[in-house]
Parts: sequence; C-alpha cells; structure tokens
Amino acid sequence: MKTIITDFNYLAAKTLDEALDLLCKHKDDDYRIIAGGQSLNTAMKHRLLTPEYILDIKGVADLDYVRFDEKEGLKIGALATHRSVELSPVVREKYEVLREMEENVASIETRNWGTLMGDLCNADPAVDPAPPLIALDAEITVSAKGEERTVPAEEFAVDFFETVVQPGEMATEIRVPPLPPNTGVHFMKYSQIHGDYALASASVLITLDAAKEQCVNARIGLGGVGVTPIRAKKAEEVLKGKKITDEVLAEAARVASEETSPISGIEASADYKRELAGTLVRRVGKEALERARRA
Repeated sequence: MKTIITDFNYLAAKTLDEALDLLCKHKDDDYRIIAGGQSLNTAMKHRLLTPEYILDIKGVADLDYVRFDEKEGLKIGALATHRSVELSPVVREKYEVLREMEENVASIETRNWGTLMGDLCNADPAVDPAPPLIALDAEITVSAKGEERTVPAEEFAVDFFETVVQPGEMATEIRVPPLPPNTGVHFMKYSQIHGDYALASASVLITLDAAKEQCVNARIGLGGVGVTPIRAKKAEEVLKGKKITDEVLAEAARVASEETSPISGIEASADYKRELAGTLVRRVGKEALERARRA
C-alpha cells in the first residue's frame, strides 16, 4: 500500500534565533520540528501525525556539536547525530557507556541521520539514550525566545511520546556532568532483534569511596518498563553506603523491578518485562562495579 504524507507548510531556519522566532510566531499552530527526521517521517507516512507546519532546523549549524571541558562536562547539540556521538573521541575516552549505547541504536544508516536529541524528543519509553543519560545525571536544555531552562533527564518525558517541551520551545542541548573519580557506568538492553527497540533496558552508575570499598553514590535508569523511562530511586538507596556484594546487587535488582510499570504487548507480558528489568539491573550493576574498581 502506497503511503502519502499529507500537505504541510515548510519552514526552515539557519540560526537558533531564527528558529526560536519561528516557533514563537507559530506556537499556537500545529507544527513539528524536524532534524534527522527518522521518527517524524515514519509517523507522518502512517498518518499518526499530520502537522500544518514543519520547521526544518537541519541548517542551524550551531546546534551540531559534541564538546567537552573538565569543568562543565559533555555537551551535545540538538543536531548531533547518533553516529557523531558514537564516533566522538571524547565520548569514547570519557563516557564509554554512551558509545556502547549508540552502537545498539537501530542501524548505521539510521544513526547517520537520526539525532540523539530527536530520539529523546520522540519520547518512546523504550528509547535507548534515556537510561544512560538518567544514570549519568544529564540535563536537557529547553530554549524559547528570550529564555532558557534545564530539565533533568528523568523528568524530560512525561507520557507516551510526550515531553516537557511546550509550544514555542525546543530542546537544544544535552549536558552531562564530569564523572567523579572511582565511578563506573554500564548499559544493557534486551531486544528480540539487534538494534530494535528494547523490551527492557538498564543503565547503572556506581561511585565508590577512596578505598574503593563502599558505594557513595548510585544512579539507575530503566527503559521500556513504563510509560516513560524511569529512575529507580529506591533501588539506588539499596546500594548507597554499602559494600556491594552479589547479595546487595540482587536486592537492588528486586527493588528496581518493583519500581517498574510495564505494559503487556504481543512481544512480552508485563511480568516478563518486570523480571527482565531486574535481571538487567543485576548484570549491569555488576559490570558498573567492576568499572568503578578499575577507574
């Protein structure tokens, strides 16, 4: 069956200020922003979205970057593709978990076009980038004409395919703080086909004390097991202040699974996804611990 995208009015911006001006002008209209277009094109072909206006920001070169400094950490612009993040030398050196995550996003062709920010803004609860960004304590910068705000990664998505971004706003940057000493982070997902959306995914960050004996901080991000990605705060508390053993990891995994709210589908039941989330937390946590010890 041939699919035809419905008519729309095309707008294009060459600078961020121009993009924000257009968003302000059309904030009461039905519009969508296109960067890589991997998710939007599919939704429009299937008539899931029929916007009146499309704002193309691909020409805003100032949003295409992956930068790092020791004080502020990693900054990823809204136009940075999955592939550019994956191949970034500084990501490989400082944030290996993001490179590992990117390698499992769809195909190379998709990663060449699709943007990391676009994936977050699509707000599929099974999206790969969300769990590691939650574990890394990342923030998303949301800009509007004359103003700017930052949102913690775990608060960015608010429902199925819905984010905190309001009419007249756009997400412009991802900020990831520098990792403390003695910190390890890992990410793992389970999908039926390599590169497909996850049935469940987990990312765990563990920071050890100077003696590398006790956990002084932990963060856990989960994907695919709720209407949004989840930060498993209760499970984090199980790890903090303790010498992490297999038994402690097992308890954290059990608590994390109880923090999920998965939905049954044709691919797996809710109970299966809940159990899977716990298994991933245990395995990912063990690797994060080993990385913290080697850091």
